[in-house]
Amino acid sequence: QVQLVESGGGLVQPGGSLRLSCAWSRSIVRGWGMGWYRQAPGKQRELVASTTSGGTTNYADSVKGRFTISRDNAKNVMYLQMNSLKPEDTAVYYCNSAATSRLQNWGQGTQVTVSS
Repeated sequence: QVQLVESGGGLVQPGGSLRLSCAWSRSIVRGWGMGWYRQAPGKQRELVASTTSGGTTNYADSVKGRFTISRDNAKNVMYLQMNSLKPEDTAVYYCNSAATSRLQNWGQGTQVTVSS
């Protein structure tokens, strides 16, 4: 198992920005596709952004054009830059493998709250 640690969440006003970070404990993850997931209260966890090991990215329609996923394999970290945040982006954000067959134990996540 790989340990995943998310950070960077907080309270932000609508239209604001946040950058989330995800650190992993084993360099084997450098060869994995990775993703950012979120879970809002009363809703299922959903994949919002993913990146292959080579940096090809994909986004859910709800965040396309506002969120940017990136990774720095040399540092064993991944980021999610979130701009133009909306109240509906409020959720706990998690990182994990983008492949369901390779999902690791979920970390504690980081809370993002978008509210005025």
